[in-house]
Amino acid sequence: MKLYHGSKYIIKKSIFMGSNKYNDYGAAFYLTEDLKSAQEWAGKNDTIGVVNEYKLNTRNLKILDLTDKTEFNVLTWLAILMHFRDLPPTFRDTFETYLNWLEENYYINVNEYDIVIGYRADDAYFSFPLEFIRGNLTFDKLETIYLLGNLGKQVVVISKKAINRIEFVNHFDSNPMYVGKYKNRVEEASNSFKNILKENLGKLGIRIGDLYEKNHKWSWLWDN
Repeated sequence: MKLYHGSKYIIKKSIFMGSNKYNDYGAAFYLTEDLKSAQEWAGKNDTIGVVNEYKLNTRNLKILDLTDKTEFNVLTWLAILMHFRDLPPTFRDTFETYLNWLEENYYINVNEYDIVIGYRADDAYFSFPLEFIRGNLTFDKLETIYLLGNLGKQVVVISKKAINRIEFVNHFDSNPMYVGKYKNRVEEASNSFKNILKENLGKLGIRIGDLYEKNHKWSWLWDN
């Protein structure tokens, strides 16, 4: 795989020491196959950054591809996201029942894999899953956002075995045209979120409470 990492720095030695444990998939080395996304991240701080280019030999590595929609759905992604992200204590307390249900029924332990390929939920899109948990967004709408792929794909290197397979190839300055693109995308996503939430409020549709009740009902019938 040819992979990129946008940053303020040249990173020849790929490590994840110091990586935020509250990232989408925990502490790991986050890369992308999309050069445009890497350039956007490199220019995230309104300055020209650095795009680091790598090669990764994936032979015999255990890969979890959450973007394979024949195997996984939005609830799997959501369960992993809620497991790792740093949620406000009041949010966790209020929606503990739903969060525990997601963890028990849909969570996959990513640390059992060498590499995870999955969508990202950066500042631009993290509001959508939170509002779904709050019951303000229907399952269909969340799934539509997920299926459209607007979240952006990332390749997350989890294990030391995979880290040792990464070969640094080159680095170059990001294109000046990408400076500020990240902030623009966050703003566009924020406006889109407000419009979608406004349209979704009060509309008929399956929400997390419905999914929980249905699952809980069938579990009760099975147990009895």
